[in-house]
Amino acid sequence: MTTVPADAHEWVSFADPRRERTWMFDVTFLESNWTCIFNGGCQGVLTGPTPELVQGCCSYGAHFVDEKDQRRVEKAAKRLSADQWQFKAKGKNGTTRVKRNGEIVTRLVNDACIFLNRPDFKRGPGCALHVMAVDNGESYIPLKPEVCWQLPLRRVDDVQDDGHVITRISQWDRRHWGAGGAEFHWWCTESASAFVGKTRVVDSMKDELVEMVGEGIYRRLRAFLDQRAQQPTATRLAHPVVRRRA
Repeated sequence: MTTVPADAHEWVSFADPRRERTWMFDVTFLESNWTCIFNGGCQGVLTGPTPELVQGCCSYGAHFVDEKDQRRVEKAAKRLSADQWQFKAKGKNGTTRVKRNGEIVTRLVNDACIFLNRPDFKRGPGCALHVMAVDNGESYIPLKPEVCWQLPLRRVDDVQDDGHVITRISQWDRRHWGAGGAEFHWWCTESASAFVGKTRVVDSMKDELVEMVGEGIYRRLRAFLDQRAQQPTATRLAHPVVRRRA
């Protein structure tokens, strides 16, 4: 009997009706019950388990996609209060820096992102920009670095020779961090402890997906997945982590 490859994922693709683009979605991840377990079992991304630090994937700071991303976050940082941001005083000297290789990143304070409030902070651990969004009843997407609000979703645009674009939406794996990812003791899309959500990723991360692909494309994707779920003979491939757990 032929066995399913251990890392197999299902994908669905369809053409964009408005532009020369094909969308491809990793529906195995989008239909999984992955959820962020920051401060709830997350082991962090250092070389050993460090749940007590409650740093999540913030240990190395955030990498900005471009200067526009950087400016947007720096503007948001000016709105943060001392009640929301543990390191507001340190932020007066700047919140970002440019590495020797040209990468733009957030500054580090005490070996983690300057925006990361620590467990001893009165508001508790977590991103100060996220705290401000909750306090003000606004979306955190325009406030946080792009990589931060997208994780663990990943968008890649592949421009073909004829100009047609193939855009893939998938999960972010440790290999996407480059050589450093291999040193992570733990990564959430590889751990069964993170696949404990009550809803599908396509539902729980709706706002992020809409920002990444647009409302119209999201609706088409959601309609397809909902229609498939209603078919009595339909089967879906469980996420590799869930299959291993079973």
